[in-house]
Amino acid sequence: MTTVEVFAPAKINLALHVTGHRADGYHELDTLVTFAGVGDYLRLTPYDVSSITIEGPEAAGVPADMDNLALRAAALCPGGQAVSIVLDKHLPVASGVGGGSADAAAAFRGALMLGAAAESPADTAATMPEALLAPQAPALAARGADVPMCLRAAPLRARGIGDALRFVPLPPVPAVLVNPRVPVSTPEVFRALTSRENPGLPALPNGFADARALITWLGGTRNDLEAAAVSVAPEISDVLAVLNGLEGVGLARMSGSGATCFALFDDLEAAKAASATLRSMRPHWWVAGSVLKDWSREALARVM
Repeated sequence: MTTVEVFAPAKINLALHVTGHRADGYHELDTLVTFAGVGDYLRLTPYDVSSITIEGPEAAGVPADMDNLALRAAALCPGGQAVSIVLDKHLPVASGVGGGSADAAAAFRGALMLGAAAESPADTAATMPEALLAPQAPALAARGADVPMCLRAAPLRARGIGDALRFVPLPPVPAVLVNPRVPVSTPEVFRALTSRENPGLPALPNGFADARALITWLGGTRNDLEAAAVSVAPEISDVLAVLNGLEGVGLARMSGSGATCFALFDDLEAAKAASATLRSMRPHWWVAGSVLKDWSREALARVM
């Protein structure tokens, strides 16, 4: 029986501007997104009845029923094949790195691969990238605004409620991701916002020469949710203070609605040293070193 494995990389909001508040309650955003080489892994196998099993170091608290976004997203795949999913969870829950959305997008990619492999196994590798580019399931957006952002796992700018996407070239950036083991509720953070009408991102250049150029440009941006998240989870302030004190750090900021924060470097060795330092300093924190870049090739499902 065919089984596919798919990688669900963490989504990182390098900048996140809240630009408006709609009458239906949704917020307008302008955000620059990239992806990390750390994430969750899913294995999908055709089965009589759809199910999901959760395992891995961050499995606690993840629903193993139809409340799980990955299971619901796989059900949206054309053809409606029931699947058994094993989710190997490595990203903290409710951490601002799109874990649930990344899992949902990966499950959809995996379900597409299963369908392609069943129809024409020899042509699967050639047809899957194009299939992922096509708007196969608009209903994915109803599973969460971040799910369409995570489908390709490539750097992008998202506006509106996260539904207006434009893929942009960004250079690879060495980074350290840190979560203080404090789950943060996104609705609670938005309720704590004091300013909901802010300017959007500055104009994006046609390209960035290197990581240092991107970090310099990001210095003129912000995460408008950061102050609100700190009011909900003060531990975020401690994380940012520690990250800003690391040797060689170019920028430290919170991702999404928190509580995960990141430190950017223009030197890979400096990022590796910082990651080791943090693990020693704060062994109770979740710490992951990675390069932020286009992970779309690695995120494609593969037949096992």
